[in-house]
Amino acid sequence: MSDKPSVLFVCVHNAGRSQMAAAWLTHLAGDRVEVRSAGSNPGDAVNPAAVEAMAEVGIDISAEVPKILTVDAVKESDVCITMGCGDTCPVFPGKRYLDWTLDDPAGQGVEAVRPIRDEIKQRVEGLIAEIAPETAA
Repeated sequence: MSDKPSVLFVCVHNAGRSQMAAAWLTHLAGDRVEVRSAGSNPGDAVNPAAVEAMAEVGIDISAEVPKILTVDAVKESDVCITMGCGDTCPVFPGKRYLDWTLDDPAGQGVEAVRPIRDEIKQRVEGLIAEIAPETAA
């Protein structure tokens, strides 16, 4: 098992909020954190407005695909974060569970997705400061 913290972002369709959160965490923490995202009823593709909003900040999520939430994904994660979508994770002792209440970008244009993207970034920055702060070399 890895000694770096692992985070699982969960949203029903794994097509918007959870994909943006995973991309932000990967972008901001690099290899200091293991990142996963999934949903109980994955969509067919990542929300195009989420792809566009992330591209505006230089993060390409166009190749990402929604993934099914599995018990193993939860077991392998230290922190499980639902995105205010009503999805739930199996509960295991020793895991940290958070619920980030965020607006749903589904069916929204990029103008509506930008503030969601920015709020997710702020929350991810706070999470990184807790679980994987940068250490001086």
